[in-house]
Amino acid sequence: MKQSVLTVLILVFSVSLLFSQTLDSGKFHEHRNSLRSTFQKFGNEKTGRIAFLGGSITYNPGWRDSVCTFLQKQFPATKFDFINAGVPSMGSTPGAFRFENDVLKNGKIDFLFLEAAVNDETNKTDSVAIIRGMEGIIRHALNENPDCKIIMMYFVDPGKMESYKAGKTPLVIGLHDRVARHYNISSINLAREVTERIDNGEFSWEKDFRDLHPSPFGQNIYYSSISQFLEKELNAGNVEMQSTKTDIPGPIDRYSYSKGVLIEPNPPKPIKGWEFVEEWKPSNGVATRFNYVDVPMLVGTYPGKIIKFQFKGNAVGISVAAGPDAGIIEYSIDDSQWKKQDLYTSWSKNLYLPWFYTLGSGLKNGKHMLQIRISADKNPESTGNTAVLRYFYVNGSE
Repeated sequence: MKQSVLTVLILVFSVSLLFSQTLDSGKFHEHRNSLRSTFQKFGNEKTGRIAFLGGSITYNPGWRDSVCTFLQKQFPATKFDFINAGVPSMGSTPGAFRFENDVLKNGKIDFLFLEAAVNDETNKTDSVAIIRGMEGIIRHALNENPDCKIIMMYFVDPGKMESYKAGKTPLVIGLHDRVARHYNISSINLAREVTERIDNGEFSWEKDFRDLHPSPFGQNIYYSSISQFLEKELNAGNVEMQSTKTDIPGPIDRYSYSKGVLIEPNPPKPIKGWEFVEEWKPSNGVATRFNYVDVPMLVGTYPGKIIKFQFKGNAVGISVAAGPDAGIIEYSIDDSQWKKQDLYTSWSKNLYLPWFYTLGSGLKNGKHMLQIRISADKNPESTGNTAVLRYFYVNGSE
């Protein structure tokens, strides 16, 4: 009897010990392309430009600041230009079209930390747009600097945890990783790491990590994994992880958004039914976001009044401040049948949310005409029929 009790106690202790051991973050890292040449540049030239492109988890303080501090300590004599190109709510499509403005604003970059897995899922971005957006970002970066090194990161949210617990790879991560593999880009799967470490009994979602916007504890989980990835690269010495060739392969999708640009809507003459406001701000006191308040906006409130936008490329869309009075637009490209796009979002009630609507993609490369008018219809949740345009966006051809 005593022997049986002792055996059970030993078994319980062994299981407890097993689950108290921390999983190695390296299990969730894919070192597809060595960072050695970039680190050598930092050390030899004493300069480096590093960009962080993502949504609110990138924009907010936390893991990003810690990574900047880590790199500065590794290269104390190097003058870094750290670019925070994180913008809340924005995933791969906005990232591709704002790349020129937000990432390359100071010139070509040496190193890019890229994340869009959370917002691509939250925003219900379709599979075609995800590939075109992520591939567009990668190709834009590499076309500017073939030696640019990129780390793609997959942050966690409850939906991704459910998929991994069910033994499935989340669709968004599968699509992002397809692009990463095609371009030989390294990746850090923090979604799977957090899920497995919670299952391992190391911490909890509710008490420790708390939300897809991580607590300070969660931010440190991200930083610890990323810094381990970087330390392995730094300690690789003369050993190449894999190929470092800089040839850019052909695209997965020939319509990827690799030449995305933003264009402010500044009409050469007044447009009836639309008002160009030099420093727009809402009159109803509703919250706004940076770069979508006190900036030029083209505002439409009268149904039926048409604006025209001529562009050259294979994709076009509009970026708007979608607030509580967001209306429905009707649009036509090259005199095609008019279609409708509701500008009101799930978050518009309490915020003029920056939102990107792609109105045409996969078009024949060349000149096109986009026409937009306000519809008399409106979302039942909306208080008005307003369109507040911050940008047109266009994708040219490589």
